Amino acid sequence: MFDTILFDMGGTLEDIWYNAETTEAVTTRLMETLHRHGLDTSCNAITFWNRVNAGVVRYKKWSEENALEKKPEEIWPDYYLADFALDRDKVAAIAEELADLWEVTYYHRELRPGVAEALQALQERGYKLGVISNTASLYSVFNVLERYGIRDYFQDVTLSSVTGYRKPHPGIFEVSLRQMQSEPKNCVYVGDTLSRDVIGAKQAGFGAAIQIKSFLSQKKDVGVAPDCQPDCVVDSILGVVEYLDRVNPNGPA
Repeated sequence: MFDTILFDMGGTLEDIWYNAETTEAVTTRLMETLHRHGLDTSCNAITFWNRVNAGVVRYKKWSEENALEKKPEEIWPDYYLADFALDRDKVAAIAEELADLWEVTYYHRELRPGVAEALQALQERGYKLGVISNTASLYSVFNVLERYGIRDYFQDVTLSSVTGYRKPHPGIFEVSLRQMQSEPKNCVYVGDTLSRDVIGAKQAGFGAAIQIKSFLSQKKDVGVAPDCQPDCVVDSILGVVEYLDRVNPNGPA
């Protein structure tokens, strides 16, 4: 019997993608933000981006290999901007501003169609709802949920930047379960990747894992064993409601 539905954020509740245009936009805005705070990199936009991207790659390698997340005030001076001769304390002081800027500029984000209707339907059926998201910003997910007008549907929002664990680490799922006061066997997790969402939920003992594919799915799932499969694949968030009505017709007890 399922009573709790937990969602991934980027790629699941919202469509997310990046391209050359978003890369150019985040480069410009980062350089402007650093300049405004008296942190000048003394290089052109192409060199700036190449150095930042090298830092991003180094950090992603560390965080994904360890399934851990550092705080923004560590990530930005020690990884993303490490190739610049900038004052570490000054960078750390504006790290959350930079992290939030990155999340909403490098990534194009928009709420998936039908999300509000699906959340309303699940809430009316009596399900507890929450979010578990990997993010290198402390506040961006909360801000985006507010902007979409869906924050109040969620009993809890658990973030890697707060817990220090990244999906698929069981620690981030365990924190969410404690906050939700739910048993893993009674939980369904909805995400877009096998490598982080499906594997993580199954390792945490969740009753079911649902996949909704996104721009990020194939990029993040390279090398995942073919036997790691979700219990259901849906084309829209409304498909989650249909799945639960089928397998859990009486809803939460």
